[in-house]
Amino acid sequence: MATLLVTYDLNRPGKDYDDLLKKIKSYGWARLSESSYAISTTSDPQTVYNSLKPFLDPNDNLYVITLKKPYTGFGPKDVNDWLERNLTY
Repeated sequence: MATLLVTYDLNRPGKDYDDLLKKIKSYGWARLSESSYAISTTSDPQTVYNSLKPFLDPNDNLYVITLKKPYTGFGPKDVNDWLERNLTY
């Protein structure tokens, strides 16, 4: 299993991005910030990106990046616990 960071800027005001968020949440996930999720998947970053790309406009930004330990940060306990369980070295 890999843990990936999905981070985005959705730049089309008024567009309904619900399907994008549903797709992100179809993986095991933890919300890191308003526009960043850590997801757990057997897919590689390119495959995840390709699955999310149909929900984007040309002026949106989206990155899918592999996450590994060590890491540092502070946030809600449930997110910290999720990262501890899902990140590997």
